[in-house]
Amino acid sequence: MKPATLLTAIVLSTTALANGVLAQNYDVAILNGRVMDPETGFDQIANVGINNGWITEITTDPIEGANTIDATGHVVAPGFIDLEQHGLSPFGIKLNLRDGVTTQMDFEVGAINITEWYLEREGKLQANYGTVVGQEFARMRVHDGLALEGPNVSMPYFFDYRAAAAEDGVDGWSVTRSNLEQMNEITAILDEGLRQGALGVGSTIGYAREGITTYEMFEAQKIAAKYGRLTAAHHRFHPSASTPIETATGANELLTNALVLGASLQLHHTNDYGWWEIEEKMQLARAQGHNVWSTWYPWTAGSGNYGASILAPDNWEDSMGYKYEETIFDPQLDRYVTKDEFLEFKESEPGRTAIAFSPPREQWIQDWIKVPNFIISGDGMPGLNEKGERLEWDSPFEDYAGHPRSAGSHAILLRLARENDVPLMFTLSQLSYWAAKHLGDAGIKAMDVRGRLQEGMVADITIFDPENVTENASYSKGKNGLASTGIPYVLVHGTIVVSDSKVLKGVNPGQAIRFPVEETGRFEPSNKEQWLRTFTIDTGGVRPTLYEDILDDQSSLELPQSPEPVEYRVTKVELPATNQQDWFAQPNAIDESELFLCPIHGVFEDKATAQQDWAQALIVRNSNASIYDPLLSPGTNSN
Repeated sequence: MKPATLLTAIVLSTTALANGVLAQNYDVAILNGRVMDPETGFDQIANVGINNGWITEITTDPIEGANTIDATGHVVAPGFIDLEQHGLSPFGIKLNLRDGVTTQMDFEVGAINITEWYLEREGKLQANYGTVVGQEFARMRVHDGLALEGPNVSMPYFFDYRAAAAEDGVDGWSVTRSNLEQMNEITAILDEGLRQGALGVGSTIGYAREGITTYEMFEAQKIAAKYGRLTAAHHRFHPSASTPIETATGANELLTNALVLGASLQLHHTNDYGWWEIEEKMQLARAQGHNVWSTWYPWTAGSGNYGASILAPDNWEDSMGYKYEETIFDPQLDRYVTKDEFLEFKESEPGRTAIAFSPPREQWIQDWIKVPNFIISGDGMPGLNEKGERLEWDSPFEDYAGHPRSAGSHAILLRLARENDVPLMFTLSQLSYWAAKHLGDAGIKAMDVRGRLQEGMVADITIFDPENVTENASYSKGKNGLASTGIPYVLVHGTIVVSDSKVLKGVNPGQAIRFPVEETGRFEPSNKEQWLRTFTIDTGGVRPTLYEDILDDQSSLELPQSPEPVEYRVTKVELPATNQQDWFAQPNAIDESELFLCPIHGVFEDKATAQQDWAQALIVRNSNASIYDPLLSPGTNSN
């Protein structure tokens, strides 16, 4: 090189250095950490440069930053993603940040008034946030008459709305079946939430197994599918072990709907009886290209409220075979309760928190940490103290009285994986990548750039000590909410939110995860005529037999002939006065046990009376239906 050329190069290099072109100055520089990316398998000691909320460089070359983190001896991983966090108050978000969770969303309960919900949280949250539209809230509006206005119809205020729904003594959202008009009204509410940008539909059908008909659930999944969005649900019959209502039966319902609709599906906390069947079906479905998955949390106990149907004696004792004094723990009393105490709280404080132990989980957890695409979701509960009062951001962690899963579900997985020699990259996939991948495949573009540690990805990052990270929360009073340790730094959108194991107050970089608002909705009301036009051929007016046809012409009724005398058993069932049997939703009327088990029998002295009543069994009239069940005599029929 000529002297003049060399001098020019030196001048240009000096200028470039001065301008920060070669010696890049980043907003944040993470140095000397073990950088791990679950998508590509990258696993190397490297430096990470972050600018404007994004990872702009991963290199072994020296870098500098306005803020520098020495990650020596630590893993630099994608921020953990939790799709079932119910404690989304400032206290709950703070607690989960200490557990490494950068994206905290509630896909089970969800929200309504979606536009207001997002506006209320803009610029105010420390972690990324998003929501689905909640089926339960839609049912509360229709079946309980609740207005449900404002931006906070969601967790952590959920149990307040349940209490309001129960003030008249009936949980309408849970036990009332919708007629066609009501079903359409509920679906229209879901559609409006989707139009406003909700990420999908959230369902608590497991708590409304008597109220939500199979067709209403199909309609809910169908409207989500019309937008190309997911349905996330706590499925029906969870966690029953009794045939014919085994827990997998409820999962089958939702999975079938998802497959025929070509839609995405998430099942919540499939960590009880039948989980192996559900996971087998999930893996087979994914192998065929379906975007379906389920979640779990690594604790031997679940949490709910005393009024939950799954804890009632017919399920907890009769179906599951558990004893209250061995399995139902009250965090406020700091002890197990007797059956009498349970029943008392069920009546007087149905919203009170109960911790329910499931002994088989001791062994099952060892398997769950090894199941692909089985995603960790903490199912964290609202932050309350032992008096049931809401905790604030500054409240001590020791004041929390509830399930420890609210505090340590992610750190405990890292500990369990370490102790059981599970590859760390696999565990990181359970904590972040698989959730982001499935959500991205469900059309949520913001998740395509999360759950990975790569250049060009959002800088949601969790830094932890792989040898010492652990949960500290436990079931003991005063320890329910102890924060995890071994996770000293957490970044959300490139901003340090946890520094040296302390959550920084007033730092709110959380980003909204949301679909764009659409100008018009996509809902089309269901009706019989539409169904016939779609799913039958036109033969010039042929249609299914209707009850009104029978009412007009009863001469066509043919009664079975049998030798005299004969006795007929008839079960009487009250129907609502204004409802005939509905194509899409049978009104609350006939208990299935009465249909098949005939527990009540009326005996008539003469055949004429029995024939008259059997004819009435074929129609719906005067708010009564009769179920014909002749004795098994020669020449008779049994219906």
